[in-house]
Amino acid sequence: MKDNRHVISGIHPDSLAQEMELAPGDVLLSINGQSVEDVFDYRYLMNDESVVLLIEKADGDLWELEVEKDFDEDLGIEFENGLMDDYRSCSNQCVFCFIDQMPPGMRETLYFKDDDSRLSFLQGNYVTLTNMSAHDIERIIRYRLEPVNISFQTMNPELRCRMLHNRFAGQALEKTDALYKAGIAMNGQIVLCKGLNDGKELEYSLSRLSAYAPVLQSVSIVPVGLTKYREGLFPLELFTQEDAKKLLEQVHRWQSVMMERFGIHFVHASDEWYILAGAEFPEEERYDGYLQLENGVGMLRLLEKEIDEALKARAGDERRIRASLATGKLAAPYLLGYMERIRQKFPGTQVTVYAIENHFFGESITVSGLVTGQDLKEQLAGRELGEKLLLPCNMLRENEEVFLDDMTVEELGAFLGTEIVVVGPDGADLINTVLEPPSHKKIRRRQIYEQTGSSDCGTAECGEIHSL
Repeated sequence: MKDNRHVISGIHPDSLAQEMELAPGDVLLSINGQSVEDVFDYRYLMNDESVVLLIEKADGDLWELEVEKDFDEDLGIEFENGLMDDYRSCSNQCVFCFIDQMPPGMRETLYFKDDDSRLSFLQGNYVTLTNMSAHDIERIIRYRLEPVNISFQTMNPELRCRMLHNRFAGQALEKTDALYKAGIAMNGQIVLCKGLNDGKELEYSLSRLSAYAPVLQSVSIVPVGLTKYREGLFPLELFTQEDAKKLLEQVHRWQSVMMERFGIHFVHASDEWYILAGAEFPEEERYDGYLQLENGVGMLRLLEKEIDEALKARAGDERRIRASLATGKLAAPYLLGYMERIRQKFPGTQVTVYAIENHFFGESITVSGLVTGQDLKEQLAGRELGEKLLLPCNMLRENEEVFLDDMTVEELGAFLGTEIVVVGPDGADLINTVLEPPSHKKIRRRQIYEQTGSSDCGTAECGEIHSL
């Protein structure tokens, strides 16, 4: 039988848990007489104004605690396992899987493939449905845990089985029907692979998925990311500029259809498609509230808006700043433009933008989230970096100053001999880190899709970007 004992690892200061004298090492046994299967049960059972906790103390004593609180007030407890259960690994062998394209010798956690519906709810992760049981579906519906983020890839059951290399992958799509009938909000994702699920297959998938709208709120389309470590894997090709233009025509046509039917644009292409096609990003209203930021949909449009708003709120002056900013090739031309906007209001500010070639994963990978410490070290050595080097927070592990290759920000800064400042996920923080002294606060990264890759930045003007 499953062990439903949940060990407390931390107590927040000035919390209800501290007031009740709970401590690390205590064990939660039940809430209102019910055992807690995982974080789903915990959150659902805690959404009440009166709860009864059964706690086992470190000395074996049992405490029954009656708690009066606000309906959605948290106790301030952290558990040893955030899910309060084992993490579910992926049972698929997807032809496009990025983890299968990782080089050997990296930290073990980078090779773990999660496919856990609870992470979909808690962190916005996308799941394939192949790991979800009827019990999982029933609990999602009963607890109203939404939105559920689903990696569809294709609505052709036979093709989905081949792409996921799982004979149950096509059948798993039927679980979408149960979520739809229960009115559980969903978002979808399609990782597009040239010659597999694009063109007519994509048209079929969008037609099928449109029937779930508006409960299915959005579907993002992102291009497959291909590293240089693909020996022995399914042969896949990079998309070309012409491919991107055709994809955008298809997406925009469907957006018109869905706006007429449901008043939502529904299907969205990630920013990379627009860059590859040399096309302008859509207007803000076409992103339907930025439902798919984690997939790189509208991220640059939103960043531009945030930067403009932050600059309008500041009075220009003559301060003198010499700094540098390093990022992936994909975003470099846009960041150069943003630095120019800052300079127009603050003429004494000069920020050099360095576009980092991804030697670690291969030059077709152009997103900043997959830039490693060693690529930064090698390509910025001996460069003019000014008084500080700005790095986007998505280069680092969540809430830690560590790159994918385990190099630390401190190690990189010591080697380069300059102050390194980590830029938060929004435009206001970018403005602050350029104009103000370093605050060294903890930065929480905005989750972004890290599987995209292209050998071409598109036709955006690169200006004074230093490609390395």
